[in-house]
Formats: sequence, structure tokens, C-alpha cells
Amino acid sequence: RRVHGDNRRDTVFRMLVRNLFNPRLPGFAGVSKCTPGLSRFFSSDLPPKTMPECDFKPPKYKGKSFEEIKSIREEYHAPLVTYYKEPVMITDGHMQWLFDEKRRRYLDLFGGIVTVSVGHCHPKVVEAATEQIKRLMHTTNIYINPEIAHYAQELAEKLPEIPEENGVSDDWQIHFVNSGSEANDLALLLARTYTGNFDVVGLRNCYHGMSYNTMGMCGLHTWKYNVPSGFGMHHAQCPNRYRSIVPREDMASYYASDVLDVIRHATPGKIAAFVCESIQGVGGTIEYPDNYLKMVYEIARQHGGVCIADEVQTGFGRCGSHFWGFETQGVLPDIVTMAKGIGNGFPLAAVAARKSIMAKIKDRLYFNTYGGNPMACAVGRSVLKVIEEDQLQTNSGFVGGYMKKEMEKLKDVHEIIGDVRGRGLMLGLEFVKDRETKVPAAKECADVFEILKNRGILIGKGGLHGNTLRIKPPMCITQEDADFFIYQLHQSIKQAQGLPADL
Repeated sequence: RRVHGDNRRDTVFRMLVRNLFNPRLPGFAGVSKCTPGLSRFFSSDLPPKTMPECDFKPPKYKGKSFEEIKSIREEYHAPLVTYYKEPVMITDGHMQWLFDEKRRRYLDLFGGIVTVSVGHCHPKVVEAATEQIKRLMHTTNIYINPEIAHYAQELAEKLPEIPEENGVSDDWQIHFVNSGSEANDLALLLARTYTGNFDVVGLRNCYHGMSYNTMGMCGLHTWKYNVPSGFGMHHAQCPNRYRSIVPREDMASYYASDVLDVIRHATPGKIAAFVCESIQGVGGTIEYPDNYLKMVYEIARQHGGVCIADEVQTGFGRCGSHFWGFETQGVLPDIVTMAKGIGNGFPLAAVAARKSIMAKIKDRLYFNTYGGNPMACAVGRSVLKVIEEDQLQTNSGFVGGYMKKEMEKLKDVHEIIGDVRGRGLMLGLEFVKDRETKVPAAKECADVFEILKNRGILIGKGGLHGNTLRIKPPMCITQEDADFFIYQLHQSIKQAQGLPADL
């Protein structure tokens, strides 16, 4: 099993020293600058305003024009959320790069909404999918297949060990589904059937999916249709470190006490679960005060509940310091939900739970037609291998930490930047009109968002007011890419405010 927690630092340091001049590592002389490898830790001689080179050339696009495709989509597809006033049409991708139909190249800092983890069309993932599709695409899990068995074992071994209680082991078991919404839906079902309780406590500002059930779990009105939903779901205050009126040293206990207050006043005094994202994603990259989850997990368990960690966005090394986001808070959940980066863009998700909890699935016939299909499992296995082989967790910590420090320097220059937060390559930058009042600067954020696109950078935007940039790129991003982004971000903020900027 891998090394967990802060003990990874010594291991990572030894690994870097050992491999520093290993010519067999990808990314050194004669290998594409787009490919992963430890060469990502070295800055190039290019000025930061120049888009880093990429020797991948996409094939010529021979399809219909942008205008024709846009018209067809609007005519025949249900309404979709579409980024940008002047949308882009993406036709090809390679590692951290995306290409439109005119072959303009973009640096992808959003990874298909935090989904492309190891890189667009990573050759090893493509190879795994190609080899599996030649052999067998689908059977359903009513038959035994090697891929689902191997993948369940390999994924379970990535989770922290569960200590034995009274000499009894209660290790992890995995159930595969297709999306984060499905995973969170199943997690709720398991929690309620295992505990015999119904009420669930989550956090305001959270996002857990858009199925009918998970829509009710969300703590943002923007994701809730005007229909009855969320029966038994209660939302405690979000422990937002930037916007809290509570002193930093008191935040964890203050917000944990609100969870207790919700349980005492809004439930029968017993709950099925406490559920939260390890770092809130859609809500604007909200990281909790230290020890907050330790306190809340204890409260939840004292009131009959299990603890669910939503790792849909934070898992698989993105946080840099840890493989799982919940590890940053020093807690061990009872159920873990995973999606997005687990498949690098392939429809794949999973629920991990203690064996005693997962056993409740046998109470009735629970079935998922596509869950754990051979193709999905082959892709998932290859993603795990690439994360290790390309040292992407280490890269997330290094490049993400560098990028965060550089954004904090920009904060010293631009008053409109209220907060820079997150860890690894799960970062957020919040814009405010005034640092004292912290009034959200939604328009200014939207302007920067648009300008960055025009400068060749695709990025995310979130938070209740839409005033936070979400920086969550493929984990193969390089320091050179980070320098390019920081320079363009600086110029974009100036341009958005009508100040002289390098165009």
C-alpha cells in the first residue's frame, strides 16, 4: 500500500533525488514537451507570455463549420450550459492542450470540469481502452470478468487501511457505477439502510450531482429545480475560511457546533450520515479549517450516522499532498464516492465502503447495467498506473503549490483579488469589489474569464455568485504552463479593468 499523510514528503523527496537525472523518464531530450515526466519541474527559457511549445499536431478538421454545428446542436439537443459569449468548438486534445476546428491551441486549466486527470488522450489510457474494446466491450457484471476484479482490488488498495476493531477486519469494498451523481445516490442508500436512520446532514454551498435525489443534496439554489426534493436532507453552515466572521482559531469548533445544532433541532436526534466534499468544488474551491472534519465526524458518529466523503473532484492525487482530499483533514470516512478523474474522461465512477456497510446492498436486488463494464475498468486501471508512473500526485503538489504562490503575488498587485485558496491543482481565485466588504465581483470575474479564453486559456468559474475562477487542470501541467497562465492572468485582470495591458 502507498504511504499516507504527511509521511509522503520524505518519500517524495527521495524519489525526486533518485530520478532527477534518469534519462529513461519521459520529458527529457528527444521526447515531446507535452508528455509527462520530471522535466515538468524545470522552467524553460521561453518568456512567460509565450504559449509553451507542443509538438503534437492534430489532424486537419474535415467536419462541418462551427456555425453549422452550433445550429444543429441548438436545434436537436436539449438546452445545454455553454461557456463563453463566443463559444469554442473543441475537436481534439492532447495532454494539457485542446484544439478547435481551426487548429487554435488552448491551455486547458479546467480539465473537462475537473475530469481529465492524467491528460487528454494520454497514450497509455488510449492503448488500454483500444486493447479492451478489441477483446470485449460489455457483458454486465452478472458474469465474472478479470478487469472488474483486478480494478476493485487495485482501487481498494489506494484507500487508507481501516484499523481492526476487536480483532475484526472491516476492509473496503468497491461498487462501480457511471457518474458522480449515481455514486452519491448509492452512498445515501447504503447509509440509510445500514443505520436504519433517514436524515442526512450536509453543508451549504455544496454540490453532489444532478440526479433527482442528489439535486436535493446540493446546498446551492442554482442547482435546484422548483420541485420537491431532498427529503431528509439538512444543510449546516459552510465553514468558509475567507468569509467567516469567526477568528481562524475558533472556526473549526464554531462550524462543527452548527452541525450538532442542526441534528438537535432539525432531525429526530439520529442521522444516517454526514456528507461533504473534501474541498468544495462547484461552490468555489472552499477548503475547511483544520480539524473541522475530525470534530464533525465524531458528532455524526455519536448520533448514529456514518461519514461520507465526496471525492469526485478531489481524489486521485489532485490535492498533491495526499491521494484523497479527506486525508488533508486527518479523517477516515466510512463511505467514499469517486468519479470524474477516476476515468480521465471515460464514464466511470465508484463507491467504496466498509464491508459491513456494503453488505446492505444484498438486502434487495441492486444492479447497474454499465457499472464495472470491462472497458471502464480497463481505463480506470490504466489511470491508476499513469498517476503512479508519471508521478502526477507529486506534480500536482509541486506545480499547484508554485501556481498558488504566484497567484498570491498577483493578489499583492490587484486589489480585486480577494482570496487565493486550495491545494495542489484544486485551486480557486475569488474576485471582490472591496476587500473590506468582500462584495462579490461577478462581472469582473466573468470579464477575466472571457479574456483568458481569447488569450488561449480555458478555465472554470464557480461559487454561488460566479466570482471565483476555478483552476483544476489535467495533472500533467508543467511549471512552464503555470508561468504562461500567471502572466496572462495578470494581463487579463488589467485588461478587464481598462488598464494598459500587453495584448
